[in-house]
Amino acid sequence: MTNAVQAYSYAGPSTLTHGQLGLSTSGGRALTGPQAHPRFFSGLLTQAAPAAAALLAVADVAMARYHQPRPGWTRDPVVTCDGDRLRFESFSACGGVYARLDVLAPALDGEVVDRGTTNVDVNGPLREALARVGGRDPLHLGVGPDELAVTTLDGAVVEKKVPLPARWLRGFAEVQVIAAGFDLRAELQGPLAVRFLRSLPKRAGADVWAVPAGRDLRVSETPGPGAVRLAGAGRLATLHPLLRFTKALRVYGPAAADHMASAWELELPEMRYTLCVSPQPYRGFSGEGAVLDDLSSDTAADDADVVGMLLNFEPSVELGLLAERSGLTVPRVRAALTQLGTAGRVGYDLHEAGHFHRELPYDKVHVAELNPRLTAARRLLETGAVRLTGADAAEVTTSGGVRRVRIEEGSCTCEWWFDHRGSRGPCKHVLAARIAVRSDVETPEVTV
Repeated sequence: MTNAVQAYSYAGPSTLTHGQLGLSTSGGRALTGPQAHPRFFSGLLTQAAPAAAALLAVADVAMARYHQPRPGWTRDPVVTCDGDRLRFESFSACGGVYARLDVLAPALDGEVVDRGTTNVDVNGPLREALARVGGRDPLHLGVGPDELAVTTLDGAVVEKKVPLPARWLRGFAEVQVIAAGFDLRAELQGPLAVRFLRSLPKRAGADVWAVPAGRDLRVSETPGPGAVRLAGAGRLATLHPLLRFTKALRVYGPAAADHMASAWELELPEMRYTLCVSPQPYRGFSGEGAVLDDLSSDTAADDADVVGMLLNFEPSVELGLLAERSGLTVPRVRAALTQLGTAGRVGYDLHEAGHFHRELPYDKVHVAELNPRLTAARRLLETGAVRLTGADAAEVTTSGGVRRVRIEEGSCTCEWWFDHRGSRGPCKHVLAARIAVRSDVETPEVTV
């Protein structure tokens, strides 16, 4: 599978001089339509030091490759302005760590010029300047250049071309679906939060459990009631420069033990910084398969078009309200949001337990190509390889033999299921059988 290429074109580099932080933007969509250099916000950051440190942490994740570290391309962070806050997002090059900084309304004192999503330039000199920001002095922030700056910087255009591997793009979709199934498992206040994070092993590959102990958490090598697994403890390294600002730590994990991803949220002064880490350092989010059942629905694409027209870069997306406005059921709205997520158009906020609207800069027409298992499942249906043998059973004929599927539990006799036991989403045979059931069409038996 070929990689997409993200082309960045900035009117000039982002800079921080004399208390003026100007973030240069490249492409994106706003309420006023597509723009080459959108401008979203101009005003003061009332919490300069934590904001600078957290923005630097987001940029660090974008530069990192936690599994098999090696030099590579840097993907610029994405920022969304929804009129209520600024959300900065990034994803590690290895596809196993997602970071987001939410700068909330009390930390912003200025004018929202427009709402939308864009990439922002975070270059070497800017990183050095952000690292020097200290104290509680306000910092002026501009997201996007004004018209005068665009004209002035016309001769200083910064252009980058960065490959975006398919697994990196799929990761954004998988994270928001997986996170939607997380529960809040623990919350530690200031000193306890700092002490716990400092007690974590420093080794990048350390595999531990965070086990609740009263109002505290303890690090254990074995699970316990309510425990959350942290594989690759070193992947939380970007939290450590933020500990001096930390007011609380919230830990999120799956309700069941069938998935071992986790999320770690720091409460900072008038902002939040969240890391979501995959089940293993070598295992990125792209292969988890959490989106496949929703994407396989015959109505998901059409429903996504309807729901997509109702999104308006609002701070949160309410399922009930979307269902009422679209005339769809809540499950169909949820499946439509998954479809929109694969196109980079929605994310999930754990703290608020809801989706939010943004527009990542890649083309939604490549959604099918980003999910090869779903493509393979549909090909099995098209070739008549699926035979429903009962209310909850099917046989799928392949070149490697007949695969027997239990549709509801998602089990199969193929190698994929025996290797992963459903922990990385359904195999192509289960997907094909579920699509056949929904279409209520029994395909003819195939003779190999």
